[in-house]
Amino acid sequence: MKTGCKFGTHRVISPLNVLPQTATKINNDMEIYDNEILIDVMSLNIDSASFTQIEEVCGGDVEKIKKMIMEIVEEKGKMQNPVTGSGGMLIGKVSKIGDKLKGKIDLKEGDKLATLVSLSLTPLKIDTIIDIKKDIDRVDIKGKAILFESGIYSVLPNDMEETLALAALDVAGAPAQARKLVKKDDYVVVLGANGKSGLLCCYEAMKKVGDNGLVVGLVRNEKGRVALEKTGFCHKVVIADAQEPITVLNELMKVSGNKEYDVAINVVNVPNTEMSTILPVKDDGIVYFFSMATSFTKAALGAEGVGKDVNMIIGNGYTRGHAKVTIEDVRESKVIREIFENMYV
Repeated sequence: MKTGCKFGTHRVISPLNVLPQTATKINNDMEIYDNEILIDVMSLNIDSASFTQIEEVCGGDVEKIKKMIMEIVEEKGKMQNPVTGSGGMLIGKVSKIGDKLKGKIDLKEGDKLATLVSLSLTPLKIDTIIDIKKDIDRVDIKGKAILFESGIYSVLPNDMEETLALAALDVAGAPAQARKLVKKDDYVVVLGANGKSGLLCCYEAMKKVGDNGLVVGLVRNEKGRVALEKTGFCHKVVIADAQEPITVLNELMKVSGNKEYDVAINVVNVPNTEMSTILPVKDDGIVYFFSMATSFTKAALGAEGVGKDVNMIIGNGYTRGHAKVTIEDVRESKVIREIFENMYV
């Protein structure tokens, strides 16, 4: 076996001298290097922004969605949406471990795992798409993938269904970041609060703000409001279109007593929500964009345009211990577990 770059640059076809995520095409030959792991893939969890875009282009037609996903993977050697640039993650079973990694990692052949690196950099080959589950952005396939030496992963826990663990781990970065960013007495708003990442962020925020803090969930319709209020994960729930920043600002100020927010967390899956996230936040406050639909050009220029001196954080899907935090939340909260089981299992 040959040894490749730990970051996977040996797989890049074009353009040269870039990392696999940036590359437009990578080598998805499934003969592994000695510092790679071969995975038999069971399911892909497509990033929400990516799946929404694909579904819209295909008019919701399942066969067209299958065809588009196959074409993307065949062209790029990976599942990276050419419009959103995002990917997702996968679950599968370890098929083979490169000689250099054997005994140095906590994996063995046959282990079931979820990769915690994006499909936008993961060499992937799809033999067959078995099923498309549009309501949960999941694609069940028969295929193979490569995990690089630098790639992060989580062995699937034994005390929950694989699909439940996958649903949670798919957004593991969001609740872990919420745990780090939110402080006691903070006023916090979560945009897209009734989605799976939103629920987890609200849950973490409620644990942190204490008696004098405020957690507000922003949802787009009455159905979302009712569902979110039932969880008890927010002090207040606001209905507003996140693409209408002045409306959002006015509604959020009403429930906060005109006090600006310390932290805003954006987990929506549609574009043009940057200013709705920025406007309610006080100077020196924190704006966390977890959504892959975010335009960071719009966010940067928009904040400048309204004179907002806020600390904007790119939605890094990784923070130390993020998988552990998220699985802990699912184990700890009967409400979260029940919602996720009803939706994803």
